[in-house]
Amino acid sequence: MHNFCTLFDSGYLSRGLALYNSLLSSGEGFTLYIFCFDDLSCRILREMDLGSVVLISLDDFETAELRRVKKDRTAGEYCWTCTSHVIRHALDTFNLTEVTYLDADIYFFSGASVLFDEFEKSGASVLLTGHRYTPEYDQSTQSGIYCVQFITFKGDVRGLAALKWWQDRCLEWCYARVEDGKFGDQKYLDDWPTRFEGVHVLQHEGGGVAPWNVQQYRIRLNGERLLVDDKPLVFFHFHKYRHYESGEHDLGGYRLTREDVDLLYRPYVKALAVAEQEILQSCPDYVRVRSRRVRKWSSPFWNLVHKMKGTYNVYRSL
Repeated sequence: MHNFCTLFDSGYLSRGLALYNSLLSSGEGFTLYIFCFDDLSCRILREMDLGSVVLISLDDFETAELRRVKKDRTAGEYCWTCTSHVIRHALDTFNLTEVTYLDADIYFFSGASVLFDEFEKSGASVLLTGHRYTPEYDQSTQSGIYCVQFITFKGDVRGLAALKWWQDRCLEWCYARVEDGKFGDQKYLDDWPTRFEGVHVLQHEGGGVAPWNVQQYRIRLNGERLLVDDKPLVFFHFHKYRHYESGEHDLGGYRLTREDVDLLYRPYVKALAVAEQEILQSCPDYVRVRSRRVRKWSSPFWNLVHKMKGTYNVYRSL
């Protein structure tokens, strides 16, 4: 049985539900602790009455310390500030021995047991996933060596020591800018393998595949199973995917192969459409109140440059 936690508001509701559905499809037992960052997401999810889900409202989660810094941070910065606190709340409130935080825009293509098996064999208390950047997209100096997307803590002395330190740092400073070697909640992780005891960096290629590193791998279908090179693809991080009001799908400015689009993005777009229909069954007004994106105007020159670089990934349909 895996324990996961995540956070999102109604603007990310379809992604969060797609994440949940992907965990269901993996066939492995889990509980997903969802921290709802607005009343609408909480109300809709309560109505949906999802199995294997525990809902936590903002009122039940927010501390006085978090409320104090909230007014000084954007919505995105506040979510980053809260990540470590969400993990600690899940561990303490539900008496968990271990919990894994998931970004809401990741999607599982197979079960996570293979990743947790590696973690258990390491004997560690904290599991990090590296960005593993393709050189042309290397942002480790600015954004960090490790990605918060999938991070596990055990509720033991070593795990809690690292987690408490992270909570304190994020309360002090957590902004979407590079400053004094910091960036958001993520750059704080850079030296953890040497700063703290019991930190393991995930080695399995199937965990942490993302648009900034997929160029290093071959994504292929073996029967009904997706492989990254010769290992099972566990999850993909759909960073910067956007679905605009016009109906266009923007996959972000990365080099993607036809296989990447067909085997990764097409299933994800379908999963989001299914999730949205499930939401609409519970809340028909959702389509009117959710945040909708209008694609910014782009010049023909900009489009040409990206097409020449092989990074123009805007599709009218997927």
